[in-house]
Amino acid sequence: VQLQASGGGLVQAGGSLRLSCAPSGGTFVGYALGWFRQAPGKEREFVAAISWSGDRTNSADSVKGRFTISRDNAKKTVYLQMNSLKPEDTAVYYCAADAQSNLGLWVQGGMEYWGKGTQVTVSS
Repeated sequence: VQLQASGGGLVQAGGSLRLSCAPSGGTFVGYALGWFRQAPGKEREFVAAISWSGDRTNSADSVKGRFTISRDNAKKTVYLQMNSLKPEDTAVYYCAADAQSNLGLWVQGGMEYWGKGTQVTVSS
């Protein structure tokens, strides 16, 4: 099973983008889904995660109030709505899936499944 992320691009500071991620060749029933990002020269960092049912979320302090994670299990898709983008949000964004339901532990990384990244570039 692979995860396919899409929706990245170039946007001006203050703009918005919506990332999507869906599995190909399978499903992630019961899995939490989330997003990480990696900026040039930096380690990959946790962005946000959402439980299987969608009733719980967790996000990094750096994106709270600007980014919203959601999922549509009928479409087997997780979304990351990114508003008020800043140049420091520039990174390759990766979606991930894991059976770990304690979303607070997602900050540790090491998720079971990873998708190929999608580039987000925010110009000043």
